[in-house]
Amino acid sequence: MAGLGNPGSKYAGTRHNIGFLVVQKVAERASMSLKKSGHQAIYATGRVAGEEVTLLLPQTYMNLSGASVGSACRSLGAEPGDLIVVHDDIDLPFGALKIKQGGGHGGHNGIRHIRQVLGTGDFVRVKVGVGRPVPGGDVAGYVLSPFSPTERQGLDEVLENAAMAVEAVLEKGTERAMNEFNSRDTRN
Repeated sequence: MAGLGNPGSKYAGTRHNIGFLVVQKVAERASMSLKKSGHQAIYATGRVAGEEVTLLLPQTYMNLSGASVGSACRSLGAEPGDLIVVHDDIDLPFGALKIKQGGGHGGHNGIRHIRQVLGTGDFVRVKVGVGRPVPGGDVAGYVLSPFSPTERQGLDEVLENAAMAVEAVLEKGTERAMNEFNSRDTRN
């Protein structure tokens, strides 16, 4: 499982790093420590929802996420269908979740690079909504900016719900997790 983001303190609290934040929440809930280094990433191995997993935070920049994810998949002997990628999505309102099996990159550079390196898009995505900038606003500047004060107030609940969605994929399978979480408003 990979959470997408950008390395370094400059990007730590930004919308683009919500994938990192969700995987850190999954690790916390499973009492796993993201301290190992390898695959151009920080990672941990352990059990989540009864499944043996590797949690990966690529330390490449977002648009090169595939280098880290591909290395980990090859080393672990994981097939693309075994992979869950958690990332931000500007087409979803802040806090909304969408679980998806396969598909295109939807303009997301991290997903684009993972698809390119793996040669397929056949992996599970847990998309976490960060909303869109004002019409005509700079998308890159928006996703690389910190959460608003209002968003920060609800962020922990969003991360908890996203972590539960990831756990549901592992425990119940993608289809059942999609049925449970894709229609849920996590901002209540």
